[in-house]
Amino acid sequence: MLKNQKLLEQLTLKEKALLMAGQGEWQTRAIKGKLKSIFLSDGPFGLRKQSGAGDHLGLNGSEPATCFPSSATLANSWDPAVGRAVGRALGREARRLDVDQVLGPALNIKRNPRGGRSFEYFSEDPYLAGKMAAGMIQGLQENGTIATPKHLAVNSQETRRMASNSVVDQRALHEIYLTNFEIAVKEGKPKSIMSSYNEINGTYANEAKWLLTDTLRKDWGFDGYVVTDWGGDNDHVSGIKAGSNLAMPGLGVNAAEEVVQAVEKGELSEEVLNQRVDELLTVILEAQKKFAAGAFSWQEQHAVARDAAKKSLVLLKNKEQILPLAKGTKVALVGDFAKNPRYQGAGSSLINSRDLESLLATAKDYPIDLVGYAQGCPRQGEDKPELLTEAMSLADKCDVYVVNVGLDESAESEGLDRTSLAIPPCQADLLEALAKTGKPIIVFLSGGAAVELPWEDKVSAILHEYLGGEAGASAVWEVLTGKYNPSGRLAESYPLTETDIPFDNEFPAEKRNAYYKESIFVGYRYYETAGVKVKYPFGYGLSYTTFAYSNLEIDDQGASLDVTNTDQVAGKETVQLYIGKEDSPLLRPKRELKGWAQVDLEPGETKRIKIPFDEYSFRYFDQSLGTWQEEKGRYQIMLGRNVADIVLTGEYDLKRGIVPKESANSHGKYREGKLLLVTDQDFADLYGAKLPENLSAGRRELEWNDPLREMANAKSWLGRATAKWLAKKIQQSLDESKPDLNFLFNYNMPFRAMTKMMGDMVSRPMAEDILFIVNGHFWRGTGRLIRDYFQNNRKVKNDKDA
Repeated sequence: MLKNQKLLEQLTLKEKALLMAGQGEWQTRAIKGKLKSIFLSDGPFGLRKQSGAGDHLGLNGSEPATCFPSSATLANSWDPAVGRAVGRALGREARRLDVDQVLGPALNIKRNPRGGRSFEYFSEDPYLAGKMAAGMIQGLQENGTIATPKHLAVNSQETRRMASNSVVDQRALHEIYLTNFEIAVKEGKPKSIMSSYNEINGTYANEAKWLLTDTLRKDWGFDGYVVTDWGGDNDHVSGIKAGSNLAMPGLGVNAAEEVVQAVEKGELSEEVLNQRVDELLTVILEAQKKFAAGAFSWQEQHAVARDAAKKSLVLLKNKEQILPLAKGTKVALVGDFAKNPRYQGAGSSLINSRDLESLLATAKDYPIDLVGYAQGCPRQGEDKPELLTEAMSLADKCDVYVVNVGLDESAESEGLDRTSLAIPPCQADLLEALAKTGKPIIVFLSGGAAVELPWEDKVSAILHEYLGGEAGASAVWEVLTGKYNPSGRLAESYPLTETDIPFDNEFPAEKRNAYYKESIFVGYRYYETAGVKVKYPFGYGLSYTTFAYSNLEIDDQGASLDVTNTDQVAGKETVQLYIGKEDSPLLRPKRELKGWAQVDLEPGETKRIKIPFDEYSFRYFDQSLGTWQEEKGRYQIMLGRNVADIVLTGEYDLKRGIVPKESANSHGKYREGKLLLVTDQDFADLYGAKLPENLSAGRRELEWNDPLREMANAKSWLGRATAKWLAKKIQQSLDESKPDLNFLFNYNMPFRAMTKMMGDMVSRPMAEDILFIVNGHFWRGTGRLIRDYFQNNRKVKNDKDA
């Protein structure tokens, strides 16, 4: 018997069909006299509950909220307890605003740092991403709020995000792009999860039974409900069959009619529909139990945001120990960000921050002598000589420059991918100009992902905040002045140049099929295996003290060692466990992160720590068997400060498992890390099938699942003009550093999504008519559109009157 059998028996077939889609932008469907709705809100790192009428694209203002550090920032803490504290605080704000479900955290893999939503994602490593996400989920759900990890799965680019097919081999799929979600689900136990827009090897994620039922529910034990990304419901009935429970936003009566007809025609079993409804009802009814809201304090929320930012700051460079700044140091503060901070991403996560700090405003609270502030250069755009001159003139007054540079809002946003790893040229020119004054330069770097640092040798110190949220400024001053000893570690690699990233010239994929040709060699797995030098390796971060490792012991339970603070300042060390297997016949990275431990130490203090092995330590996915296996034999156990700085090494013999045979095709280029030489045929051999082909460029008949951006290739002049107009509006918003999600969303939205994002305003026949017009049939298409418009209006009106 289903958990909610009695309630199910009270629902009509149409009511059950209606429950499979939302009611408006942000609520589940209410059934009069039988079921109340619950309220969903964006919120990976702050709640975005809109004040007036809801709209997913963020055109309407939202309620004031605490803006916490982004997920990319929190990951640098390497501390799930930090994520748990932020999640707990998010849950408090959700209760205050009567929000039942928070749409986050996001934990997709940073396949390429130019991915537009990298600031929302934790790491290039699935183990770290999964552990950090699990901590946030646990905190969010402590008071009954529903967490929604997203976007399941293989969602790595914003370009064509609703019409892109991720072509990925089975080992990479399971080891890289699903392990993060597996850990988050098993340890965080979320009550909901969001499916992604994209296809995975030709099947939309929201319609993949192997993913939503076999893997998520059966293998991982997930017992919540699956919600689509907004507009991510491709085929409504197919999604329900696969294991999807809720299509958002509200699809209206047309979608319910589609489900009813599918049941009546025998295309959808009512038993399957009942199962989906029951899974959804279980979470809705649980959420409607009244949890005590508890005390709420804006000051405490702000303190949580500051503490999280402080613990996530990464010190990248500290030449001649210029940091921390001595008391009374004369500081010249430079940079537009120092006055108008870059503290959050853009898109659906945009927060109306209540208590925003800036470096300039908070400087007075710390023991430095601020001798002046200068903008130095515009936020983006061309250099202005008068601004450079003003900044350079402060050299006569200061002992040191503190310069805040990084990525502006136009570089990182939902709906677009970065065009390069460089910071704006005017900011790089500013650093070059200030270096000529001879005064030491401390760079405070803002941005959600890796950047190139060609100016690194011109500066004395670099402190990276990522996107620190509303309290990031005071967190920075605490580190700069030595009130807090920096303990953050990078959760991604920083390449020397963008050309070092494998297949960077193919990212983002502009056509439907995105080939994940690097396979399992993502981020440091590639750089370490191929011997490619990086600017800063995965796991890197400096401290104001030093640590020594000794006395390594390895047993069946894990690795133990002593860690000693060998300097004069208390500090925190993050000891990282990597595992490799040199003699394996399998394709393997040189080393992979399999655990870590953090230890706080007073000067001269030694503590013994243990990092345990777990179910993820030795496993690999066997593509031929379709299951996880462990390879028997000898492994290298490596303990280090980061992936490139291994301090202690030992060996461990795994006595269980199998001895895999070497493949007839040894994939030599992959094995040697020579990814720059890999061809499409090499990838096809690894993939195990012929690669799906992309359509050639040029004018053609557009299809149902083509995004509106493809109208640039339409036969109709009207379609081409519309695509050109959308692209122009997007560029205008970027030039103003205010990415317009409305235009970005529409540009990448397929024709089918018109019926998903506009409720009953646009029926499927109407959307097909629009496509017909775009394909060069203006008069016939317009006539059909007018006819179907009135037919749809009558149907919707009759349903409401019924």
